[in-house]
Amino acid sequence: MTRTFRRSWMTAAVAVGLLAAVPVHAQTPAAAPDVSALRLVVGFPPGGALDTLARALSERLRLILNEPVLVENRPGASSRLSIEHVKRAAPDGRTILLASSAPFTIFPATYSKLGYGLQDFVPVAHLVNVPTVVSAGASQPYQTLGAYVAWVKAHPDKAGVGLTNLGGALHFAVLAMGKSIGVPLSPVPYKGGAPLATDIMGGHVPAGTDALASQLELHRAGKLRILGISGQERIASLPELPTLAEQGVDGFVHATASFNAFVPAGTRADQVQRLEAALLEALKDPQVVAQLGRAGLYPTGYPGAKLASMLRAEQAFWQPIVAGSGFKHAE
Repeated sequence: MTRTFRRSWMTAAVAVGLLAAVPVHAQTPAAAPDVSALRLVVGFPPGGALDTLARALSERLRLILNEPVLVENRPGASSRLSIEHVKRAAPDGRTILLASSAPFTIFPATYSKLGYGLQDFVPVAHLVNVPTVVSAGASQPYQTLGAYVAWVKAHPDKAGVGLTNLGGALHFAVLAMGKSIGVPLSPVPYKGGAPLATDIMGGHVPAGTDALASQLELHRAGKLRILGISGQERIASLPELPTLAEQGVDGFVHATASFNAFVPAGTRADQVQRLEAALLEALKDPQVVAQLGRAGLYPTGYPGAKLASMLRAEQAFWQPIVAGSGFKHAE
């Protein structure tokens, strides 16, 4: 046997020996550990309020469930792309949609064709409330909601109210507010919260409405003035901010948005219950509560059954208002 042949033969023998030492079950795909991460799908780019919620929850869920949790941003088409993506996902409890209520309560009335419906999902949990506000520039002649109402009645040609998009809850809340005060208010759309806030502060639009989180620090800095907040009750951590309802102006009671969790229809009940329990536990964590509070998000932690009931009630509330407005999105 030549030296070269002996070296090759010994190398092959060692390799065979190493292969034989590998346990058989490690080579069996069926017995391999499940390494697929739980995915939280968000229909907006990183940095927004819903993304903040997803990232706060992901870290806590990782500890509660003892498994990897990823945030997957799929922006586009007012979050409809993310919704349709999750609709098509396997109903295995590994993909969770985080979305606001509007795509399920208002969009069915504003879009002639939707690629999804509430029947395509299982509501898992109501996660947070997202209060909205009506605000005005600090230099405007009105410093209260009542003074603004008196001013706009005297200047009905200046009844524009800035907002970030048409076809959402704030659009129809503005219309309802106009009906409440007897002055037809005109929604003025902006391409984002930053240009809207700039025009409010500069007095280029008499009033505006947006999420509390986007305007609270500007209010505290005296750059704009929050005239009222949505909902029926004041926020415990911000008791100085009165609701619009308590000031006699209807329209914004239902304008508080919510962020919620859904999984594809067909997901097993035990998987839904597991995710619901984990999400509700995560929302009780003091660090999560503090992080969300800084972003203007207020944890609710309602179970999926209550979320389903709330969505049906909201849909029934908004449907006639949207129909009465005649508004439809261009397809």
